[in-house]
Amino acid sequence: MAGSGCQVDRPPITGVTMTPKPLPTPTLHTARLGLRPVVDADADALFALHSSAHVLRYWDSPPWDERARAGRFVAACRQMADEGTGARLAVDRVSDGAFIGWCGLTGWNPDYRSASLGYCFDDAAWGHGYATEAARALLRWAFDALDLNRVQAEADTRNAASARVLEKLGFVREGTLREDCVVNGDVSDSWVYGLLRREWRPTPEPVPAG
Repeated sequence: MAGSGCQVDRPPITGVTMTPKPLPTPTLHTARLGLRPVVDADADALFALHSSAHVLRYWDSPPWDERARAGRFVAACRQMADEGTGARLAVDRVSDGAFIGWCGLTGWNPDYRSASLGYCFDDAAWGHGYATEAARALLRWAFDALDLNRVQAEADTRNAASARVLEKLGFVREGTLREDCVVNGDVSDSWVYGLLRREWRPTPEPVPAG
């Protein structure tokens, strides 16, 4: 499942006249999940995730076929934090400590107070509400810490599960990008979603029993 598959392991592009201002990646907690900075030790799990054709079947980039891609992904996450363009967090399941995916905000523009949401989760973790739970925690942090006004997300029009995640979070489908991607050799459309600060409805996190 993914919010966006574009260039996930490439360093963010920034304007040459901008002075980078670091944005420390937060550590967040929910009832069932822990969100934290991506580290080198995640490389094997990241490669397993992004080399799965099933997981990436709606992405506009092919599955990874070399482990070095995982190292570049980790480096891109660090560069994003160093340059202050966003935050990408690894997501662990609290019950067993397993890495189940990642969730991130990219393209943060402090002048426009905007950013883009993306996520990717292992197929064994689908159907449990983890993507919604992780994204909600990240959005709560972002609206508070970054003073965001708008968050944008895109999803392949065939990816009904990802669309449901966004809609549960309060995103509004704003339009269709016609034939904007090539997925597995086929031209594909994408839905564009937007969430504004005035529409954001954070829900209290349940307190784990015990």
